[in-house]
Amino acid sequence: MSPRRAAFLDRDGVINRVRVCGGVTHPPRGLDELELLPGVEDAARRLSALGLKLIVVTNQPDVARGTQTRAAVEAINRALRDRLPLDDVVCCYHDNDDDCPCRKPRPGMLLDAAARHGVDLGGSVMVGDRWSDVVAGRAAGCLSVLVSGPYSRAHLCRPDLVATGLPDAVDQIARTLPTPPPTPATATR
Repeated sequence: MSPRRAAFLDRDGVINRVRVCGGVTHPPRGLDELELLPGVEDAARRLSALGLKLIVVTNQPDVARGTQTRAAVEAINRALRDRLPLDDVVCCYHDNDDDCPCRKPRPGMLLDAAARHGVDLGGSVMVGDRWSDVVAGRAAGCLSVLVSGPYSRAHLCRPDLVATGLPDAVDQIARTLPTPPPTPATATR
């Protein structure tokens, strides 16, 4: 059986809305603040229909900073899994000073998830709204898509594609990623 391809998705700013206070983005504090961005449910179904595993990879440093609980982050992740066809949600709870290999812009979360799910990173894509998502995706060998916004800091990265949101990213991914060869079971039908 050939390796699977995946769409690695950042969470806050790609899947759900973030709050911006003083130019700094903040994830939802709880389920009452969780709001999916427009078109995300359909975009996730389309990615899945392309044969991609959907794996969320998200930095959640507010847990290390003491301004968020791990339980609240996990409740949000469960709610997203209930609404979207996600195969996995991988979190890094460390802060910058922890020097963690999984914290984006490092590719650790992608590499670990790929090993666990049998994912071919070269046939996969990383979609994020920050420079660190793009750098992590490129370091893992994935096609990288930047969902461009005022806090993306695009000058710090070189995405393969630039999108206005996840629905636009899916349109571009569908045109860009090569179609995998048919599996032997489907080739003989």
